[in-house]
Amino acid sequence: MSRLVNSVKSFSTTASSLLSDATAASVRPPSFKVCRDVPSIRGLRRQLLQKERTVGFVPTMGAIHEGHLSLIRAAARENTDIFVSIFVNPTQFGVTEDLSSYPRTWDADVEKLEKLNEELERLGENSASAGRITAIFAPTSKAMYPCLPPSSEVDGHGSFVTITPLSTKLEGASRPVFFRGVATVCMKLFNITTPDRVYFGQKDVQQTVVIKRMVKDFHIGTEVRIIETTREHDGLALSSRNVYLGDRRRTVGLTIYKALKAAENAYLTGKTSREDILGAAQSVAQSVLAQQQGLSPSERALYEVDYISLADPDTLDELETVEPTKGAVLSTAFKMAPLEETNAGEDCGLGDGKVPVRLIDNLILHPRA
Repeated sequence: MSRLVNSVKSFSTTASSLLSDATAASVRPPSFKVCRDVPSIRGLRRQLLQKERTVGFVPTMGAIHEGHLSLIRAAARENTDIFVSIFVNPTQFGVTEDLSSYPRTWDADVEKLEKLNEELERLGENSASAGRITAIFAPTSKAMYPCLPPSSEVDGHGSFVTITPLSTKLEGASRPVFFRGVATVCMKLFNITTPDRVYFGQKDVQQTVVIKRMVKDFHIGTEVRIIETTREHDGLALSSRNVYLGDRRRTVGLTIYKALKAAENAYLTGKTSREDILGAAQSVAQSVLAQQQGLSPSERALYEVDYISLADPDTLDELETVEPTKGAVLSTAFKMAPLEETNAGEDCGLGDGKVPVRLIDNLILHPRA
């Protein structure tokens, strides 16, 4: 009997130990610090400076996807520590734009960043240069805009950074407060985190030009690194807003990339005039739209071309002719309309196909001899 009792006790102790280990693993603290206010992230930055560690900064509005992860991987190759911000910035949304509809996926974001840190840790075992995500900076609006509530009105009150005329072109023509909001929040984030390097994706090409101009004009001691656009297998640029597309609009939305590729091909085959290069893109966009307009409301996905641009890579001034030794920026924006009719069982995306989706993309026409 005593042996049976001892066996039961031993089993109970072992089971309890295993359960305790499993519980500890399930509640293991994150591998990075989550900072909700300015003093906490600044305190961490000071500690890293004292240890002569370098910080790469990746600003995001959350809804983390592979494009964001590619920026973090690039930062990890060049820095010992990485800060990632998650902040849906209200000042870059106009008064007619629905701030509340922007996807907020905190739990999924944290999980993706944890998995990426595990990947970086494995890489670090074989390379001393592989950095890690050290902190997520996820401030409140009050922390970022401490004096006045943020304004989305063109003539609204507040402390803003404006980069003109760059911010009035292309996207800025349709969204007049957008780049004011982007420049303002980036200036704040750079001042708060004082990173050695910041990382942006090429997909938001006008944003990259605005940020580079801001850093140069205001003597900000941060290097701006631009990373190639991350695309899905068929060429669609990754974007947090793609979750709203669904199957039908996603298929038709790929027209944006096909139009750009047609224009790029015209340039690569020797064309340099605006008419020849943009004409190739416009032909693709108009042809697909005409096909869609011929379908029934339950089959089609309609869109409007906001602009197709051929611009100088530094000023974004529109070009009549591309100088081959300098190249150009080819960019466009499509506005995917809400679905008119949906079908039973159809994947209509987040919002059931009712949310209009603005798609932007670009290709760089590189200089050639």
